[in-house]
Amino acid sequence: QVQLVESGGGSVQAGGSLRLSCAASRYTIRSNCMGWFRQAPGKEREGVAAIYGGGGSSYYTDSVKGRFTVSQDNAKNTVYLQMNSLKPEDTALYYCAARGGPCRFRIGNAREYDYWGQGTQVTVSS
Repeated sequence: QVQLVESGGGSVQAGGSLRLSCAASRYTIRSNCMGWFRQAPGKEREGVAAIYGGGGSSYYTDSVKGRFTVSQDNAKNTVYLQMNSLKPEDTALYYCAARGGPCRFRIGNAREYDYWGQGTQVTVSS
């Protein structure tokens, strides 16, 4: 059974940084599209970033460009989301997700992803 386990969430002040990790089990991230999504209370789940392990191409939603960086360590089968210059509006439950094949030049919507982690909470205070 595929497992995606996120970690690294927490509470920070605005301007701070956090690094989220997503460790995959029984799933090879190298050949697939790995995405990060977030969902704030009362809002739809939003795609934040995605990376394709086969070529390292990465994609971001406009609101996080220049602040967030998605990366992966194929040896550890783990994907990361480095979040800098955090803002209160970044507060949400963050999920790691996976779908087969390349990202096809975009993050995609949540329905396109096959596997999900349990989520890790990020809270940014002003």
